[in-house]
Amino acid sequence: MAGIDDFIAGFGEEPGYLDYARLSPIGEHALFEERAMADVLSHARYGSFATLDDHDVRVRTSVAALVRREPEQVVFQPSTSQALMHVMFGLTGGVAASSGEFPAVGYAMTRAAQALGVLVPHTITPEHERVTPGVVRDQLSSSVVAVVVSLVDYATGHLVDLDGIRQVIGDRLLVVDAIQGAGIVDAPWELVDVIASGGQKWLRAGQGTGFLALSDRAREQLTPVWSGWNAHGTLELHHEVLEPASDASAFRVGYADTFAQARLTGAVDAVMAAGVASIRSRILEHTAHLIEIADEAGIEVVSPRNDAERAGIVTLEPHPEFVGALAAALHNHGVSATVRSGRVRLSAHVSTDDETFAMLRSALAEFTRLAHV
Repeated sequence: MAGIDDFIAGFGEEPGYLDYARLSPIGEHALFEERAMADVLSHARYGSFATLDDHDVRVRTSVAALVRREPEQVVFQPSTSQALMHVMFGLTGGVAASSGEFPAVGYAMTRAAQALGVLVPHTITPEHERVTPGVVRDQLSSSVVAVVVSLVDYATGHLVDLDGIRQVIGDRLLVVDAIQGAGIVDAPWELVDVIASGGQKWLRAGQGTGFLALSDRAREQLTPVWSGWNAHGTLELHHEVLEPASDASAFRVGYADTFAQARLTGAVDAVMAAGVASIRSRILEHTAHLIEIADEAGIEVVSPRNDAERAGIVTLEPHPEFVGALAAALHNHGVSATVRSGRVRLSAHVSTDDETFAMLRSALAEFTRLAHV
């Protein structure tokens, strides 16, 4: 328990925060690394700048441990969206994704199709807003070479069955947008060819942090269209344009933000020290409590109730005419949540405390009174 308790002690957000699926408060684990980097860059001690390239190795090593890859299979990215752009511009053939995926997926697919004309988007229609192995199997065509899924659906909180999807897609590339699960779900990463994630949500590393992890066969099949001057596998400067590196570093464009790399390293190392399984267990307890409070207030929960099918998101769907009243009640009681498309998305982390749950209960009690006036 010391590991998870030490992990929790590294966070200090104010009570009432239930919006981790949008943007998580940064923890001390990440801030410590950023302050150390600020010290290096501000004082410019003799020889200190020579260590900057070490941070790229550090962050790739840390992320590789998280997703069970080798460091050379990982490349730092400033966001999930940019990582997905790299992937979609590098694919040739049919690419299937749900119509309900976060827009970053659809935009990347469409822009790549428009610009290069070699990617052909295929739409998967989810069943009751869920992408299941059966749904994917029944809607695949022979021309599809890659399937894109979210590890956790951003709207419903549904945790996808990666093992089942791998079984039905065969040897097609499996591309996973992992941002709503990385750090809190110990997924079967070995089954995945492409993992794209940001660190500003459940990893709690702040904005500007992310990564792209590739299996060997994904690197073989993806063309590094956006491949910059430092993506050829050496630190030497060359005026002639060289071929991209044979590993994930081919998907670099320029120098990364070392502050962001340092934050992501600190955040991931803290997650690994605490243990993803321990973090997930605590978050499942907290999401179960959110569901219990919503049930007490008589508000419909449309996210999964089964532990095996959810991560940190609980989605509420009040009657359409009462969405504004629910949003107002949350605001009045200082509860941060995402209100979108007639729903309220709550999300809890390990550091969500009893005071926050009490604030939510009070807000929902006020809403219930208003809704029955």
